[in-house]
Amino acid sequence: MKIRIAVQEDLVSIDAIYNQAIELKKTGDLSPYPIAVRQKWFDEHDASKYPVYVAEENGKVVGWVSISPYRPGRMAFRNVVEVSYYLDKDFQGKGIGSQLLQFSMELAKKLGYKNMVAILLANNFPSIKLLEKYKFQRWAHLPDVAEFPEGESVGHVYYGLRMNDE
Repeated sequence: MKIRIAVQEDLVSIDAIYNQAIELKKTGDLSPYPIAVRQKWFDEHDASKYPVYVAEENGKVVGWVSISPYRPGRMAFRNVVEVSYYLDKDFQGKGIGSQLLQFSMELAKKLGYKNMVAILLANNFPSIKLLEKYKFQRWAHLPDVAEFPEGESVGHVYYGLRMNDE
């Protein structure tokens, strides 16, 4: 498995992997992400400050990780980044998520960020376990704020890591 900077040609795979997460109710989005919206998101990720990387296995993109600004435009949060990572459902449970998260943590440190947050649904237990493995702590819980069409409500949790503490 190789981790490399994402390029334009990876967008279809990045979008497809995220849309799998929507189908599996692992994110708060309810409809598939259109490629035009993903393009705008990609364009907003300046590789020198907020990069997107992909995990590639045998020439196939099997996962991705991004470092994004937290509360963009609010300068008091300039040293905080949000990490997001998603894996193709056929490649979960193989250690790729660990490699992507660890890679993003090292990268965020090199870029000078002091805090990293991950924001996820409270029932995403595999992701919570992964974050806790890397010493992220639960910083906040918004109970039952994500409402799905079938009537299910799920909490939203913030996990955080102070980069100089780990």
